[in-house]
Amino acid sequence: MNKTKISNIPYGPYIAVIAGATVKGKPSYTTIGAYGVVSQRPVLYVSLKNTHYITQGIRENGFFSVNIPDVGLIEKTDLCGIVSGNSKDKSQVFSAFYDEAGDAPMIEECPVNYLCKVIQTIPVFDFTMFLGEIVAAYAKDQCLENGTPDAARVKPTIMMAARYFDIGEPVGRVFQSGRELAAK
Repeated sequence: MNKTKISNIPYGPYIAVIAGATVKGKPSYTTIGAYGVVSQRPVLYVSLKNTHYITQGIRENGFFSVNIPDVGLIEKTDLCGIVSGNSKDKSQVFSAFYDEAGDAPMIEECPVNYLCKVIQTIPVFDFTMFLGEIVAAYAKDQCLENGTPDAARVKPTIMMAARYFDIGEPVGRVFQSGRELAAK
C-alpha cells in the first residue's frame, strides 16, 4: 500500500453551495459544503453551526434555500463563507427572489436554486442539521439539458482541502458507465 495517513477530518470534495434564509426580515446567506441528498425523495439537508446568523432565521421561519453558484461567482461565494451575518449585512450581495411556497431567499445569479421546508432538525455537536423537503426548484434555462440541470452548464464550484476547483469534463454516465462490467 502506498498511502500516507492524514488527519481524520473531512477534506471533501464538496460542491460549494450558498444557504439562504430570512433573518430579521432580510435575506442572509452563508457558504457551506455540508449539504446533500437525504434519500430518493425530494429532501436535502444543510448542516450549520449553531452560531451561524442564518441558523436562527431557519429556526424562526422553517425554510431555507440551497443555491448552487457557478465558478464565476467565486468571490461572492467565498465572501458569504468568511463574513458573518452577525457583523455584516449580506442582504445586498445577491439579487434575492422568492417563491410563494416559503419564506427563504433564493439567489437570482445562481444557476440552480432549491427552496426547502424544514421537516426535521438534528443536533450534531455544535451544529444543527436541517432536513428540508424541496417545495420549489429553479434552474437557468441555459443550464438545462432535456429539462434537467447539466453539471457542465451549471459549472458548480468544488471545495476540497481549503481550495476551490471547477468540475472539468464529464467522465461517464450514472447507471450507464458500469453496465459492461455488470454484464460480466
